[in-house]
Amino acid sequence: MSDDRKPFRAGGKPGFRGKKKFSGKPAPRRPGLPPEGPVLLYGLHTVEAAFANKDRKRLKLFATENALRRLEERGVTIDVPVENMMPRALDRMVTKDAVHQGMILEADPLPAYGAEHLKGARLILALDQVTDPHNVGAILRSAVALDADAVVTTERHAPEEGSVLAKAASGALDMIKHVRVKNMGRFVAEMKDQGFGCIALDSDGPASLEDTPFTDKTVLVLGSEGKGVRQGVREACGLTARLDMPGALRSLNVSNAAVLSLYVARMKMGL
Repeated sequence: MSDDRKPFRAGGKPGFRGKKKFSGKPAPRRPGLPPEGPVLLYGLHTVEAAFANKDRKRLKLFATENALRRLEERGVTIDVPVENMMPRALDRMVTKDAVHQGMILEADPLPAYGAEHLKGARLILALDQVTDPHNVGAILRSAVALDADAVVTTERHAPEEGSVLAKAASGALDMIKHVRVKNMGRFVAEMKDQGFGCIALDSDGPASLEDTPFTDKTVLVLGSEGKGVRQGVREACGLTARLDMPGALRSLNVSNAAVLSLYVARMKMGL
């Protein structure tokens, strides 16, 4: 079971608090589902990945001259209107601790991918009610690095696709399918019907993940902060495994557990 107890502070809704306004005010968010209005994406890697993603509808770029040069040097084709702004004006568009690196992209949220978009997938990482956007963002980044096919979250008790999640993912949000499901137990059952082996991670699992049998298609399920994978989801998986730690602490933060689990899965599956 992963131990993800670190609290986080919601940074408030991103918006422009100065005299200038960006086009389209973000609408109220629906937890776990894509926002109903535009989102603000900031930071070099996040913005670069958003421009490279054919599924991302981009609206407007707010950037300094230096930031525009950096994007052009990296071969980014800017296909939206650009408003040149000073760094302090950009500061007022986002939360106080946001590191925008001189660029903020206003864009529509990504499509709401579902289980039907997983055709051909072999390695899927599912998060059962993991709520911290920093952790989910880090997991998305690790999933891309370890070449997973998708990250699945629940519609409720999951972070919205917003600025914090996108920044923590460092571009990964636009590089992997983020699938949202209403019921994680039902999703696991559907995947099993499609030939996937489903393994729930739990520190009290009967066998280590290394000693657990894998099929050629796998869903790894990691649990929420403190609670782990819920009982009904564990039962739907059928298989439960643990990550054996040689040190005094038996469990890992969920984002670290995700990295190790994906690595072990790739070795076991011969990917």
